[in-house]
Amino acid sequence: MASAPLSQALNRAVMDVVEFVHAEGWDCPPTLCALVPTSLVEEVLDEEQLDDAPLAAVVQQLPEQLQPGTQELGDYIQRIVWPEQVLGCVLAQEIMFASPDDEDDVRPARLFSGVLASGEELTLVQPRPTDEELEELGPFGQDNIELRGGDGIGRPVIEALLYSLRDRDGE
Repeated sequence: MASAPLSQALNRAVMDVVEFVHAEGWDCPPTLCALVPTSLVEEVLDEEQLDDAPLAAVVQQLPEQLQPGTQELGDYIQRIVWPEQVLGCVLAQEIMFASPDDEDDVRPARLFSGVLASGEELTLVQPRPTDEELEELGPFGQDNIELRGGDGIGRPVIEALLYSLRDRDGE
């Protein structure tokens, strides 16, 4: 598979995780998903979920004591050894994020970090809307998902996720 299709597959999988986590609401613990070929799980997906997505996100159980943005969470992720069928993973966690435009503007946000074993990576930030922003957006304002990306965001998280996908053949 060429790099462009892999990047597109990762983008789509991360967006699936964004929608899943967003539906859960704010103030939730970290969410870790394994990315597997959709063909491996198509028997448990309904028709609506089978929309030609090459990768499916499978939520993994994390220990309750793991808090977002902590060294403990990073250490836990680095100790994971995924089976060969897992082609990538995505971690969603709530963080405090400083705006690149104004470092004094620090606000809650979600950090979505996704990687594939082949090296593709994607990081997105979803700032938590303020009450004023929600009011401006109207009755369905909470359904609006604003995502930002950028180089270097969440680099330690990406490194931990990539490490969890390291050489799994024992070679």
